[in-house]
Amino acid sequence: MTRRIQVHAAGGPEVMKWEEVELGAPGQGEIRIRHTAVGLNYIDVYHREGSYPLPMPTGLGVEGVGVVEAVGAGVEGFAVGERVVYAGGPPGAYATERLLPAARAAKLPDDISDQLAASVFFKGLTVEYLIRRCHEVKKGDVVLWHAAAGGVGSLASQWLRHIGATVIGTVGTDEKALRAQENGCAHTINYRKEDFVARVKEITGGKLVSAVYDSVGKDTVMGSIDCLRPRGILVSFGTASGPTPPIDLSTLGARGSLYVTRASVAHYTAQRAEFDAGADAVFEMLRAGYLKAESPSTYSLQNVAEAHRDVQAAKTSGSVILLP
Repeated sequence: MTRRIQVHAAGGPEVMKWEEVELGAPGQGEIRIRHTAVGLNYIDVYHREGSYPLPMPTGLGVEGVGVVEAVGAGVEGFAVGERVVYAGGPPGAYATERLLPAARAAKLPDDISDQLAASVFFKGLTVEYLIRRCHEVKKGDVVLWHAAAGGVGSLASQWLRHIGATVIGTVGTDEKALRAQENGCAHTINYRKEDFVARVKEITGGKLVSAVYDSVGKDTVMGSIDCLRPRGILVSFGTASGPTPPIDLSTLGARGSLYVTRASVAHYTAQRAEFDAGADAVFEMLRAGYLKAESPSTYSLQNVAEAHRDVQAAKTSGSVILLP
């Protein structure tokens, strides 16, 4: 028997229940993992609220670090006792132990700690595909990144600074603006005090930006489009403020032959070769010191409801991890 967070109906943080479940042995292509740290990502909120519906009852969580306890038939490259990190696959990371498709796991290098991996891996994979494969940001580009002090935004700002891009980041507090600047934002905009579109125009001298990365959604999407220069791209990868409104395609033409994509990390890591390449890139950036994670906000796994409330209230910055 093991314990995990179960959700029987979509709703607020209170729907998450700490329950005892029978886990069993790993099946074909699976490994059994004993968690040492679990990453909290905003997609967990979407799953819990039902924005991204899941069959009920369901577990939650798509990222974790742990030790392999058992290996199922057909699994190659993993052995009992090895440390692994994973991202994606069926939700179920909010647990002391779980079964996982081995295809979603990577061996964790000895020089990267469990908590660092849980803080960075999924968010690092997200940044890697967003700025290198979904839309390749190059040296000299100017981009706008919403929620720049968040877990993904913090890593993206560092990675983009290493590339040589100029990052304009939106944040919700002056304290978060300072963090974003430390992580590589050349300019920050407190969206609670300033009109971010007007500030982008001012910062760029009216030239606007080549790309906007928007995980906020409803509250920012139309303004994001207004920040794009001709042939610029809006990369939408989340809807923290709610679903985005419909966009008239003729508007994109009138505003400069703009591009829009709704990107998902699942589609950019579905192939094992892409997953491994993304993981290797994240590990290398960590080793080289180009990516540094501030101390994560930590909560006990049983206290995950408080963690969700704090994340949704924007009380956290950087990464949030859960400890079994």
